[in-house]
Amino acid sequence: MSDLQSQVILSRHQAIERVQQWKSQGLRVVMTNGCFDLLHPGHLRSLEFSRRQGDKLVVAVNDDESVRRLKGPKRPILPVGIRSEMLAGVRWVDVVVPFPEDSAEEIVKLVMPDIYLKSGDYQVSSTPEGRWVLNLGGDVAAAPYFEEFSSSLMIESILSRYCEDGGKS
Repeated sequence: MSDLQSQVILSRHQAIERVQQWKSQGLRVVMTNGCFDLLHPGHLRSLEFSRRQGDKLVVAVNDDESVRRLKGPKRPILPVGIRSEMLAGVRWVDVVVPFPEDSAEEIVKLVMPDIYLKSGDYQVSSTPEGRWVLNLGGDVAAAPYFEEFSSSLMIESILSRYCEDGGKS
C-alpha cells in the first residue's frame, strides 16, 4: 500500500479520530457504505454525488466475510484490501474504512456523520443507519441509482462471454 493509500484507508479508530478533527474544523462529513465489488461507473457517480453533499466523504466497505453472507459464497470477486485500495484512489473519497458486520449501523454510530447516503434503490430513512443518523440530528439522502450498472450484471456478462455454460457449473 502506498503512503497516500495508508492516509485514506483507516481502521475504525483512525476514521473516528479523523472525522472528529474535521468536525472540530466545522467541516460537514458525509458517509456512505457498500460492498464495491467490481467498482463501476454507477459507484463512481454515486460517490461523486455523495461527496458534493458535504466537505469530506467517508466510505465504509464490507469486509470479505460480510460480502459472502450478503451476496453468496462466490463473492466477493476482489478481496477487501483491493476494493479498499480502488476506493482510496477515487478523488472524491477522503476515508475508506472496512467493517465486518452485515449492516453499517455500528460504524455509522461510531463515525456519526452529518449526512448519510445510500443509493436510490434503498429507502434511506428506513435503514438502521439512516434512522440512527436522523436520531442524532443529521440528514439522510439517496444518491442516484444507475440500474444499468451492477457488479452482479458485470459478473454475469463476463461469465456468459467466457464460459461455455455461462458459469453455471
